Amino acid sequence: MTEVLTVLTTTDSAAKAGELARSAVEARVAACAQVSGPVTSVYRWEGAVENAQEWQVLFKTARARYEALEAHLRAHHDYDTPEIIATPVVRGDAGYLAWVERETAG
Repeated sequence: MTEVLTVLTTTDSAAKAGELARSAVEARVAACAQVSGPVTSVYRWEGAVENAQEWQVLFKTARARYEALEAHLRAHHDYDTPEIIATPVVRGDAGYLAWVERETAG
């Protein structure tokens, strides 16, 4: 079975989320990306509890391309400490998972 991850990040505008999604797919570090939002994020930052409106970007990538995707997000993200969380896909349509692998082939 192919090894695919979903990778989540957030940013503070729809335009920034769209640019992260597009640039990752263009760089072939993600096969696709979905932007959703706004979502309300509540978090502690530098000693204070913050409340912010953010947009989520969910990337699909091959496990072998994770490091490249993470590096891409760090280079293109404007947060000091961006949320970058990877979750393994444990099951999925074989054709879809193979497509993710093909589209992210380095």
